[in-house]
Amino acid sequence: MNEESPASSSTQRTWLERLGHAFSSEPRNRNELLEELRHARENGLVDGDTLAMLEGALSVSDKQVADVMVPRAQVVWLPIEASLKEVMRIVTESGHSRFPVHGENEDDVLGLLLAKDLLRYYGSGEGNFELRLLLRPMTLIPGSKKLNLLLKDFRVNRTHMAVVVDEYGGVAGLITIEDVLEEIVGDIDDEHDAEDKPEVHIQPQPDGAFAVQALTPVDTFNDYFDVRLDTEAADTIGGLVTQAFGHLPERGESVSILDFLFEVTKADDRRVHLFRVRPGTK
Repeated sequence: MNEESPASSSTQRTWLERLGHAFSSEPRNRNELLEELRHARENGLVDGDTLAMLEGALSVSDKQVADVMVPRAQVVWLPIEASLKEVMRIVTESGHSRFPVHGENEDDVLGLLLAKDLLRYYGSGEGNFELRLLLRPMTLIPGSKKLNLLLKDFRVNRTHMAVVVDEYGGVAGLITIEDVLEEIVGDIDDEHDAEDKPEVHIQPQPDGAFAVQALTPVDTFNDYFDVRLDTEAADTIGGLVTQAFGHLPERGESVSILDFLFEVTKADDRRVHLFRVRPGTK
């Protein structure tokens, strides 16, 4: 016996007809497809998280590598002449698992180091360490490459990182498979992310900069750097810096306050999450 009421059956048939039409062979534009998916959310056929991922997956084909890459200035590099001690320090402080290695300068990309390849030297000292012998090939891609094509290349070639070059052949930045996936599923934090440790508001970086959470109280920032940012204007660094911008900033934008340069490294369309802060910029 079918226990489904006539009303619910009618609703389901209506939705199935609409869904079938949305995925029929007839040409349909993306806006109409998104509208159908949102109707599915309203009808309870998909939840909010699923809808967000579907929208993210559709948007990936419209975005280029340059839209989501880590800018060159924020890349953690290893110089080819680095000693084992120096390499270990950078690897430990950054918490990354893959590192681009350069020669004379950062435009001279020599290869990729996997942190796990250093295990053979654990406890044995410098010995016969030579960074060049540990290098793996590094993929170079243009910033204009579409994200969906890059994701396919990452999967086919079983790689996780690529250096982004500009039209002149210089290094523009770096992109990982995680950066692409975050465009689909949202932020993927791990044990090394500053935001994954609420008690860690300010985290030193290997190059002398600091990762500062937007929710850091202004008083905490002042105590850490022994400065006097205005505690009356805003309670948090995010609020204070947003006021300095005069608008909600996007990733990559920067502004100077006193002797600090605040660069937005993580933000969405509602708020800022994380800053890269460099002291002594004046």
